[in-house]
Amino acid sequence: MKTRLIVLSLALALHTTTALAQTPPAVQAKDLMTKALAGIAGKEAAVLTVEYAPGASSARHRHNGNTFVYVLEGAVEMQVDGGPLVKLAAGETFYENPTDIHAVSRNASATQPAKILVFMVKDVGQPRTEPVK
Repeated sequence: MKTRLIVLSLALALHTTTALAQTPPAVQAKDLMTKALAGIAGKEAAVLTVEYAPGASSARHRHNGNTFVYVLEGAVEMQVDGGPLVKLAAGETFYENPTDIHAVSRNASATQPAKILVFMVKDVGQPRTEPVK
């Protein structure tokens, strides 16, 4: 009986660990392209998608470049410090300049995923995003 209980406990622990390891992050960025810009020394463009699980949000951060957002799917809420909170649906856009603190970046729905396309012009070699306290 004791051996059977240990085996069952190990099987449950393995199943739980495997399930947790397969859970995707709540906010997931996927790089599509980074390219040096001809005629603009030291600058590059970065293109990526960001997917938000239902109810997911990102921590306060800033981007090291001019950042353009286009909502592909669902709805998101965005706000930079000092600016209004805006709710954007598919087909709508948002802009952040390099000095903006991105205070709110979240999926507007608790039940549906959201996906945005991001186009950024930034200094070559600089990280796209930096956390802010």
